[in-house]
Amino acid sequence: MTARGGTGLLLLLAACQATPAGPSLRQQLADRLAAFRGEAGLYVRHLVTGEEVALRADDVFPTASLVKVPILAALLARVDRGELDYQQKLTYTRDRLYPGEDLLGAFADGSEVALAKVAMLMITTSDNTASLWCQELAGGGAAINDWLAGEGFAATRVNSRTAGREAERARFGWGQTTPREMVELLARLHAGRLVGRAASEEMQRCLARIYWDGEALSAIPPWVHALSKQGAVDRSRSEVVLVYAPHGPYGFCLITAEQEDRGWDHDNAGFVLLRDVSALLWRHFAPDHPYAPPPGAERFR
Repeated sequence: MTARGGTGLLLLLAACQATPAGPSLRQQLADRLAAFRGEAGLYVRHLVTGEEVALRADDVFPTASLVKVPILAALLARVDRGELDYQQKLTYTRDRLYPGEDLLGAFADGSEVALAKVAMLMITTSDNTASLWCQELAGGGAAINDWLAGEGFAATRVNSRTAGREAERARFGWGQTTPREMVELLARLHAGRLVGRAASEEMQRCLARIYWDGEALSAIPPWVHALSKQGAVDRSRSEVVLVYAPHGPYGFCLITAEQEDRGWDHDNAGFVLLRDVSALLWRHFAPDHPYAPPPGAERFR
């Protein structure tokens, strides 16, 4: 009996060893990006284990509204230095209006609004009128770019309303970055090495209050804390996320460009890619906490 039992165990172990492993995380992500009709860059890093995947991670892409992350950092750095009062009252005037569906643009001419609320609107609802005002208060595009360069970010830059960057604006729009640098911004924020400690906490609180949660955030459980910012223009969809998963935080940034699908519906190919990548990463980094959006969730996105 013992001999037979031992033989059976050996056969079982041999069968397990002969079972081919599934595709690696990198291969799964590469296959999904390869099926996308357009350009796409992705960078993933687990902040505890150091596991990473880089797919065109150092290529320069348009930021769209991702540029609001470095704008916020430069703004809060000024507050931290005592150059701005975060609770100071500002006066909104109609000449600041950026056409669109911005909340700040609905304020009456001459309304008073706190700087803290303008910053919240820039990040939470991605309000462009508020964002351009924050860019100005942070010192303007040139000052923000100097701050980025000083922090070692070689590719991330503000182009809009920044003298000398007209050619870059024509090519990339409001700003430009790489997937790796966007993740590095949040990784340094997590480590307390981006801005001062108090400013870091406020920045994290801002990035945790996101209205636009229908893409990458919708693929992780609602009980999981996450920092994020989204960007979208006609031919580009993007998102940078830091997920505080049970086994340690991981960050990722996916940016598309020149995508064929320019629609704005929930099933836009760029939006679908963001959800698919986020879901794949959650399954990989939190395998013992399976999650899928419940039936009907799309009605709320």
